[in-house]
Amino acid sequence: MSKVRVLVGTKKGAFVLESDGKREKWDVSGPHFAGWEMYHVKGSPVDPNRLYASQTSGWFGQVIQRSDDGGKTWQPVGNKFAYDGVTGTHMWYDGTPHPWEFKRVWHLEPSLTDPDTVYAGVEDAALFRSTDGGMNWVELSGLRTHGTGSQWQPGAGGMGLHTILLDPLNSQRIYIAISAAGAFRSDDGGETWRPINRGLRSEHMPDPDAPVGHCVHRIALHGSRPDVLFMQKHWDVMRSDDAGDSWHEVSGNLPTDFGFVIDVHAHEPETIYVVPIKSDSEHFPIDGQLRVYRSRTGGNEWEPLTKGLPQSNCYVNVLRDAMAIDSLDSCGVYFGTTGGQVYASADAGDNWAPIVHDLPAVYSVEVQTLQ
Repeated sequence: MSKVRVLVGTKKGAFVLESDGKREKWDVSGPHFAGWEMYHVKGSPVDPNRLYASQTSGWFGQVIQRSDDGGKTWQPVGNKFAYDGVTGTHMWYDGTPHPWEFKRVWHLEPSLTDPDTVYAGVEDAALFRSTDGGMNWVELSGLRTHGTGSQWQPGAGGMGLHTILLDPLNSQRIYIAISAAGAFRSDDGGETWRPINRGLRSEHMPDPDAPVGHCVHRIALHGSRPDVLFMQKHWDVMRSDDAGDSWHEVSGNLPTDFGFVIDVHAHEPETIYVVPIKSDSEHFPIDGQLRVYRSRTGGNEWEPLTKGLPQSNCYVNVLRDAMAIDSLDSCGVYFGTTGGQVYASADAGDNWAPIVHDLPAVYSVEVQTLQ
């Protein structure tokens, strides 16, 4: 029988949750790196034993951890990041009057084909790649130097590169998203980049339709149709059918179109999930009711999923990396909250249950389906 492993990064450590294919009883391992902020933990899609983790603290700085046995043991790997050939861990300059400071790794994205290749999105926004299991990192500097960097601004949480999507049908295509700059695409393996924000509109900007500067919270795709992208923006849920060349809104009947997470069903590329919260100043569910919304039509028509979720006095948030989907036949959906709960649905969202609770605030949730 297949197994499921859920990787949880929290404000005070990482946790590994494992279950069989029924996803009813869970074994919990952790906290790993207790007391450290674990911004992201993610496994290789080609080697179930290879995990990467971003570990950070304001006192000790940034550490990348790697496990080669599914999270049982860990080792710190290369924590020197080379910016245009200059290696450092704290600050670099790009030749402009404004320094680019290295603060933390927001997101780790292992290669779809090679367990030793992994990408890192950092704050201040830059993209790195390691081809030796995380020992050495080199910046893909074409992103930061392509010409619009002076127009990027930090979002409320910092200027982080928080989303990296690898196209499974085109090894040269990479999508990334930055808060607050927008979405970008490379068609040559990360050497050159261009913004893909046409159709986005942000009323707080001097030019609401500017090509960069938009606060994109998350983008997602389905592996069978990587040209179709879904986006949760600061406000608005958006869709692109042309690899990001243009976007149109699909917020439809959502009670609010502010949120952080967005994800796609494992087997139904038109089924997508979001978790709306009240507003950009009130980061909690409307009326204290925690609801996941599902669209089976690729947007515009949305249904609330509430069974098993608290429907009163719930004031948690769900952060941008805190939702994941497994690939079992009955698709599982998982998300974590700033209140320390991780909820799971083994039936694509119809029913929910907390599989662990009372954790520190959850930063990220990822899942591996193991044979």
